[in-house]
Amino acid sequence: MNAYTSFAQVYDAFMDNVPYNEGCQYLCSLLKNHGIHNGLIAELGCGTGTLTELLANAGYDMIGIDNSPDMLELAQEKKTKSGHDILYLLQDMREFELYGTVRGIISFCDSLNYITSPDDLLQIFRLVNNYLDPGGYFIFDFHTRYYYADVLGENTIAEDRESMSFIWDNYYDEESLLNEYSLSIFVQEDNGLYRKFQEEHFQRAYTLEEIKHLINQSGLVFESAYDELSMEPPHQKSTRIHVIAREHGK
Repeated sequence: MNAYTSFAQVYDAFMDNVPYNEGCQYLCSLLKNHGIHNGLIAELGCGTGTLTELLANAGYDMIGIDNSPDMLELAQEKKTKSGHDILYLLQDMREFELYGTVRGIISFCDSLNYITSPDDLLQIFRLVNNYLDPGGYFIFDFHTRYYYADVLGENTIAEDRESMSFIWDNYYDEESLLNEYSLSIFVQEDNGLYRKFQEEHFQRAYTLEEIKHLINQSGLVFESAYDELSMEPPHQKSTRIHVIAREHGK
């Protein structure tokens, strides 16, 4: 089963521990620190649109891009309820297309770790550079090798809720740098019985040096990097790093 198909049905319920509000405030502060107080922002890997909606609330004109129709269907439902004028595009971020340039492009919640080929990640960076306004900014995060090797490792994570539960079996390969997690989801139906869904997800670990190299290759200019949701520099035990890169060449 493709990633984020059946899981889309319960994604928001299981992601309620993600600090979206704090993440939105952090992203807004970074955007404003770089002169972007309003205007058009594109989000790569927008999922069900939770962060997209928060940024629209903050006054940005949003475009959400994701390759999961199931996730975007939920994002559209949120858009209908909120009344925000958000454009959602069903596109693979490795070949995304916009109608023009935008002031900023963001990607949150380790979406770029799903790009398991450095060449594909380089292509995304090139597309970002192409679709940014002159001097526009790209702000994204990624999980580190330390996170996959020392935090997730070979662990099994399980969580039981009132009407749903999941079991997450994690495997990280040091040679390939690929992290695989096998996800079993149990959702209670109206008759009280549980339906089981299974998915396999793959992410690749990157170092900040690898990311910097790909940014410089793409035409973007690396500006800065921070430890998770902070203005502090990354360190050896950083699990998530935020990166800021600037458009160059127009």
